[in-house]
Amino acid sequence: MLKFLLFVVVFALATYYVVRLLQQRSAGGGGGRPQVKRPRRPQPPPRMVAPDDDEDFLREIERKRRRNEKRKDPDDPEPTGA
Repeated sequence: MLKFLLFVVVFALATYYVVRLLQQRSAGGGGGRPQVKRPRRPQPPPRMVAPDDDEDFLREIERKRRRNEKRKDPDDPEPTGA
């Protein structure tokens, strides 16, 4: 009975190490030969958008222009405020 129990323990340990080795190899972990990492191409910096190409900027300027036009009195040819 003791021989059978010893056999089961040795078999379990062997199975554990084989499975662990297979998992490390499939995940790229340290099992076997080391994998060479390829260098990545550098990413180009984000493209700068000029204010006159930015739709949000242009929309905001148009909104301010319309707001200023509404404040002006259409009957008053020369705005006072100076």
